[in-house]
Amino acid sequence: MPDRKPSVDIVVPVLNEERDLPRCVETLHQFLSANLEADWRIVVADNGSTDRTLEIARELAHKHKEVRYTHLPERGRGRALKKAWLDSEADIVSYMDADLSTGLEAFPRLVKAIAEDGYDIAIGSRLTKGAVVRRRPLRREIVSRCYNLLVKALFLTRFSDAQCGFKALSRRAARAILPATKDLGWFLDSEILIIAERNGFRIKDVPVTWTDDPDTRVKVLRTAWGDLKGLMRLRFGGIPRLPPQPSN
Repeated sequence: MPDRKPSVDIVVPVLNEERDLPRCVETLHQFLSANLEADWRIVVADNGSTDRTLEIARELAHKHKEVRYTHLPERGRGRALKKAWLDSEADIVSYMDADLSTGLEAFPRLVKAIAEDGYDIAIGSRLTKGAVVRRRPLRREIVSRCYNLLVKALFLTRFSDAQCGFKALSRRAARAILPATKDLGWFLDSEILIIAERNGFRIKDVPVTWTDDPDTRVKVLRTAWGDLKGLMRLRFGGIPRLPPQPSN
């Protein structure tokens, strides 16, 4: 990373989040202003909302010069992330979910891992030493742990939590890995990490404090089924081999 403050894009993918989006952006804006030594901006990535989400994103961008928004008419969390990240010129691209279930105090550590410590990717983990998980229903905890064990068994990976919605990548890593991915939904997180590790990118686990959102719209069983199909695609279809990457 150059000898200057890194630039960081924080993408918030949203689908019909008219209620939570203002609180999310205001909370995030306040935190970043006080705690992140970087040139940063928040990018609201709307994918197919049918409520006032896009209108609210425009209002927030008008209110704060550090807020931008992008819009895709098609749904797909992975689709929204890929567009926002590939369009970005920031040194580091990242994302977090609009419910802010992951404690923001861990975010500067994601940035530091890439900007100062030489990692290509940094991920929030609820399953590594030092993490704190609050109010998580037993079913979701079991599904999450079983899924991550399956990832390790199938691909011999070392990262601890594929699914936590709290990740950052260097621009170099994002532009190398994303074109090789196929998923446009929730499995994109796992696909990025599996491809990255197999191709020699360095991944840092950062323990986080995570508080379950009782109003989450994530359909656990449907998402798990989609993730399983993605794992089988990579296991039996092969993990893409990327061309050699230039050093930073």
